[in-house]
Amino acid sequence: MTPEDSTPYTQLGGEAVIRRIVHRFYELMDTLPEAWDIRQMHPEDLSGSEEKLFMFLSGWLGGPPLYERANGHPRLRARHLPFTIASAERDQWLMCMRLALDEIIPDSPLRPRLWSAIEGLADHMRNQADTTAPRE
Repeated sequence: MTPEDSTPYTQLGGEAVIRRIVHRFYELMDTLPEAWDIRQMHPEDLSGSEEKLFMFLSGWLGGPPLYERANGHPRLRARHLPFTIASAERDQWLMCMRLALDEIIPDSPLRPRLWSAIEGLADHMRNQADTTAPRE
């Protein structure tokens, strides 16, 4: 086994599987009413967003660093600062990602470790405090 074979990118199935996950993620975000808030943060045409997430995940999972090659360091939190991201938005994003992963890689031994890393990444993207409903 080479070092490249031991990356999550390779273990999950490489480019084809990562593209399927990302495509399904955006299909879900585009169609689920529960994802309305995060859908509104994106352009009408999701193809550019889909390609950027694929490129990011490729490198993040140990595959080719496509995003960095095209755009430099991801600076994810800084790039998302124009958008309000609190727990509700994070949870909508995670819901779509969990459903996509459930469909595309339901039984991967990587799932627990991968999910923990995805949750940490999503939580790091929060840039707004949660608001609480006023008490009556």
